[in-house]
Amino acid sequence: LARYVAEVWDSGDVGAIRKYLHPDYRRHLSPELPPLDADSQFERLVGFRLAFPDISLAVNDVVAEADKVTFRATLQGTHLGTFAGLEGTGKSVRVTLVDIMRIEDGLIIEQWGGPDVQDMIRQLTES
Repeated sequence: LARYVAEVWDSGDVGAIRKYLHPDYRRHLSPELPPLDADSQFERLVGFRLAFPDISLAVNDVVAEADKVTFRATLQGTHLGTFAGLEGTGKSVRVTLVDIMRIEDGLIIEQWGGPDVQDMIRQLTES
């Protein structure tokens, strides 16, 4: 987990995510929407990096059992690009992120959760 966070989130090398994702990877963001595949997840992370070029994660808790790893982290970054239809504001955000990852063959095959987007938008739109 530490290597994944350092390489994918903190270093800015979004392309590094590809070495952590199983070929059958699925990211579940909503029970109402189909899951993202590895390419869509890569594009999602590129979008985060463009909107928040200095984005980083500080892992606060990790729980691992059987084939699942759950972690809670603090995500922070400066809003300089478009995010959720909002042009860059220059504001800093700091929100909680909770992720559950299912591991198969040493790779992430399924993932649920993510950052508190509602709190991000609140922070970006408050005066």
